[in-house]
Amino acid sequence: MEEGEQQWKGVKSAIEDPEEARVIYCALDSFVQYARIAHFNCTHLRRQSFYALPEAHWKMLAAPPFNYLDTLDKVDNAIESNAELARAIVRVGLVNFQPQDVTQGSEPAIPPRWRGCAKRVDIDKARSTLRQFYRDWSAEGKSEREICFGPVFRALEAQKESRPRDASPMRVLVPGAGLGRLVFELCAKGYVAEGNEISYHQLLASSYILNCVEKPGQHTIYPWIHTFSNHSTRDNHLRKYAIPDVHCANELTRLEEEGVAIGEMSMTAADFLCLYAEDYQAEAWDAVACVFFLDTAPNLIRYLETIFYCLKPGGLLINHGPLLWHFENNAPGGHGHDDDDGDYDTTGIADPGSFELSDDEVMALVTKVGFEIVSRETGIESPYLLDQESMLQTVYKASSWVARKPHTTA
Repeated sequence: MEEGEQQWKGVKSAIEDPEEARVIYCALDSFVQYARIAHFNCTHLRRQSFYALPEAHWKMLAAPPFNYLDTLDKVDNAIESNAELARAIVRVGLVNFQPQDVTQGSEPAIPPRWRGCAKRVDIDKARSTLRQFYRDWSAEGKSEREICFGPVFRALEAQKESRPRDASPMRVLVPGAGLGRLVFELCAKGYVAEGNEISYHQLLASSYILNCVEKPGQHTIYPWIHTFSNHSTRDNHLRKYAIPDVHCANELTRLEEEGVAIGEMSMTAADFLCLYAEDYQAEAWDAVACVFFLDTAPNLIRYLETIFYCLKPGGLLINHGPLLWHFENNAPGGHGHDDDDGDYDTTGIADPGSFELSDDEVMALVTKVGFEIVSRETGIESPYLLDQESMLQTVYKASSWVARKPHTTA
C-alpha cells in the first residue's frame, strides 16, 4: 500500500478533539525523544560512572578483553538504529494524522506547542513499543507468536469446519491488537479481521509497519540494549534483528496469486468498551480473539459483557494469556490515564472501580456472564519479549480457553 493510503478508523477524527490531540502528540513526541533519552540513560550516565572509577580500573576496563568504551559506542549506534524506526513512525504518523497546515516545507513536523510534551511514561511506552517489534515482526519472534496465536487459529478452524461451505468469511475481532500481527495473520488465513487498540503508541507503530514499509528487513532493531544486566555475552546484549520479516501487501498479493482466498483487515482507534457496545455492533462478530488482553480490564465484567453483546449467537470468545492485572496498583477511577489532575472522561475503560480475580474465578465469571466453556488448558509456557540468552528467564504459565455464546439466550 502507498504511504498514507490506510487510515486507522477513529484516529483522523480524534486529532480534532483537543484532549485526544494532546495524547496523540505526546505519543509522537515520545518517539522523537526516544534517542535523546536512551543515549542519556544507557551511555552518557555510564560514561560518567566509568570515569569516576580509579584511573587504573577504568584503564583496565577500556582495554581488551573488556573494551568497555567500545561497548558504549556500539550501544549508541544501536540506539540510533532503533531511532531510525522511531523517526519513520513519527514521519508517517504526522503525514496521516495531522492537518496539512502544521507541516513545515516538505517535511512534516510536530506543531511547536506540542514539542517536548511527552512525559516519562510516554517515552517508556515508546521504548517498549520499539522492543515489541521483536515479538510481533521479526522472524526470531515467531516462536512466541505461535504459542499464543496457535490456540486462536485452531479454535477458528474448528468453528469454520462446522459452518456451511458457502458461508461468508468469519468476522473476527481482536481487541488489544497492539502492533497488528494477529490481525494480519487472520486476514492471510481468509478471515475478516478487525483489530481494536486504544494506545496511540501501538496504533502509530502498527499503521507504519502494516502499510508503509517498503520491503522486508527494512529496519534493524536492538531490543536488549536498554539494560546492561543479566547478559551472558556482550554479543547477545548487542544482538540485532531485521524487521519486518514479511511485507504485508506483497505477502497478501502472493497468496492471492497462488489462489488462496484472503480476507480483510482493519483497525479501530477507540475504547473497546465504548465502540463495541454501540447498537450496530450487536451480534456482529463470529469470534473475539483475546491474546494477552483480558488482564488489561479494571472491570472484567464490563469486558465480558461487551464481548457477549457483540458476538453472534454461537460465536466464540477465544482467550490466551496470563493474569497480570494492569490496574492492580492504580487509584480508583481514571484507568488508562497518566494525568494527575483528574480532568478526564470516566466512561468505558475509565469507569471507576476495579477488581482482580484468580484464574478459576475468571472461569466462573465467564459462565456467570452467560458463556458456555468449550475447552480449557492451563500452565502453557508463554514467553513475552523474552531474551532466550538472558541469565534471567521470566515465562508466563498462561491460561488458554474457548467459550461460546449460546445459540439461544435467556
